[in-house]
Amino acid sequence: MHNDGKVVPINKARAIPSPLACLPVVLLQVRDRAAQQLKQGLQELFDNADDTLFEMADKTRNNVDHGIFFEAMRDLRLKRKNFERGFMEQLYEAFANLGNVERGELQLTPVMSYAAVPGGSSDEREKAVALEAMLGKVLRRDGLALGQLTARLNALLDKRLDDRDNPLGPAMLCAFFLQAGRNLGVEIRVKLIILKLFEKYVLSDADLLYGEANQLLIATGVLPELKAVPSRRAVAADLPEDVPPVVGHPADDSAQEVFAALQELLSAVRGSVAPTLEASAETQPISTRDLLRLLSHLQQYVPAPEVEDDFDLRNQLEQLLTRVSVKSGKSRVVEDADEDVINLIAMLFEFILDDATVPESLKALITRLQIPMLKVAVLDKSFFSRANHPARRLLNEIATAAMGWSRRDDYQRDSLYLHIEQVVQRLLNDFVDDPAIFSQMLTEFTAFTHDERRRSELLEQRTRDAEEGRARTEIARQRVAEALNQRLLGKVLPEVVVRFLQQAWSQVLLLACLKHGEQSPQWLAGLRTMDELIWSVGLSEDTEAGRHLLEQLPGLLKALRDGLSGAAFDPFITREFFTQLQTLHVLSFRGNADGQPGLSQVEVREAFVLSPDAPALAVSLPEDDPDLLKARQLRVGCWVEFQEDPENTLRCKLAAIIAPGNTCIFVNRTGLKVLEKSPVELALEFKRGAVRTLDDALLFDRALASVIGNLRQLHRAK
Repeated sequence: MHNDGKVVPINKARAIPSPLACLPVVLLQVRDRAAQQLKQGLQELFDNADDTLFEMADKTRNNVDHGIFFEAMRDLRLKRKNFERGFMEQLYEAFANLGNVERGELQLTPVMSYAAVPGGSSDEREKAVALEAMLGKVLRRDGLALGQLTARLNALLDKRLDDRDNPLGPAMLCAFFLQAGRNLGVEIRVKLIILKLFEKYVLSDADLLYGEANQLLIATGVLPELKAVPSRRAVAADLPEDVPPVVGHPADDSAQEVFAALQELLSAVRGSVAPTLEASAETQPISTRDLLRLLSHLQQYVPAPEVEDDFDLRNQLEQLLTRVSVKSGKSRVVEDADEDVINLIAMLFEFILDDATVPESLKALITRLQIPMLKVAVLDKSFFSRANHPARRLLNEIATAAMGWSRRDDYQRDSLYLHIEQVVQRLLNDFVDDPAIFSQMLTEFTAFTHDERRRSELLEQRTRDAEEGRARTEIARQRVAEALNQRLLGKVLPEVVVRFLQQAWSQVLLLACLKHGEQSPQWLAGLRTMDELIWSVGLSEDTEAGRHLLEQLPGLLKALRDGLSGAAFDPFITREFFTQLQTLHVLSFRGNADGQPGLSQVEVREAFVLSPDAPALAVSLPEDDPDLLKARQLRVGCWVEFQEDPENTLRCKLAAIIAPGNTCIFVNRTGLKVLEKSPVELALEFKRGAVRTLDDALLFDRALASVIGNLRQLHRAK
């Protein structure tokens, strides 16, 4: 009997229990309505993604970026159906799990974090900040409606859920979206654009999603006493016609969202900036403008880098606030938003002071930027969210340029130190409340670092070329020595020939090997000429080969002369050798070569060495030694610091890894070679703690990630 596609045999239906059978019918209706709306939102997202990426490609003047955006368009078109299907499958699975888990055992939250992990890549940090902002925006805007929906799900299923466990909550929806798009082969800029489109076309309608779900549950009697939250569209429809809509700036909105997410974490450290007055004193907040005036006053008293005095910004502000409060008779306090900025900047600079990547001798200079950076952050909250913010870029550029800086006795005359000092002093003297000065200083400083980098790159390239040439020469010398030893060791030959081969013909072979390689006709011809010369001086007249020697001598002599001429040998020495060789050939037939001066026979017992080799390192390490693996994982371009002695360190960059021994060549900031280490030598340096790698990620980004991580721990502990 043929089974209709709509009929399932009873025995098979029993064999596959469905978790959906455990869900109330109304919850299936909630799921299906939500799935319909989400599917429509995803379709709008992909319909508009093509236009958005095309516009981005059209605006860029960079061919590489142009290709990236067009490749992303192609990738999205090819994977769109799988993307949409993957998202919906996860949504259905999340609802199925609601009915599949016993009370108290529910765990729907994806095993993932939207937090910026300290030490993670800059791409991951950018994505984490974007996701945090998206989630925060939905929760601030539609958190009440989501909370009511979660409460109704708890009542309906008799389970313990929170908003992050809700299959329709922003955390779960973002997780579905990220998982569905895990196979997209696009770079971080494109991923952030797609995330923004997800927020625009899907998350922006969350109020409708929660409103409809709540209405369905209210209709079946689930917590009807909870007052329904009207959708934003309903509220907008009730506004009088003469009330203009509020138009926000997308960039400003994004900056405020990121800062709001940071404020939630910073609440744990609030109260650290306050005047020391009686508790009964009347509190009066200080305006942002007055705060900037106080900071400008403090800015004039920042100690010089030579003065060993810890400048505690928060303590200095407290003292100023106390003086102002005493004069006014009121407790003048900083508003929460401004205090959050003060605390965040203070913690960022605490990280910089403790950061091992920033040279100790430059920390005092860089930390003098604390007040200018605080003022620009108070004025412009996008300082924390925009990676290309001029003030943020300036701090990163200074730290990057300082990466390879090593202090000298005359460091105050060093060009880099002088330029950083000039930037710091200009900001302390001239920055009042116009952030445009940061763009100007950034332009000037990057012009200086560009010139420095160009000069150092030229020297680095020369260093690499010289080291690679030296390595090729050493390999060629070894090949020549091997060829001579193979033919001479253990043989008895005329001394003049042995000396000629070791002192003269070895140079001809070396030149052929360097210029043309070991497989070249020139190298092989040089070996053949050497073999023929050795053969010729070992013959006697009464042999068959000896009788043909005179016929072959002209060709041999021509090959010898051509080789010596190509190697630019001294003609006088060349003539002297050929005179001796002629005498040798004549006397060999007469059998009395040993009786002539300079024509004695010698036995070659010692191996020939064309140039002295570097002394071999006696220590060897197993291939799986962790420090040896660490040494071999160093990449060209990374910076390291060697502890030369308790007082002195040397910062240098790995400029080249030279075969065949994988010798590491290190250069200083100017591109000059300062060290040469084999992998084993580096491993031994790692073992005794005399070398460490420097983190070359952007300083501000690392500092922000670290501070956010610490604040999260404080937040969890409360």
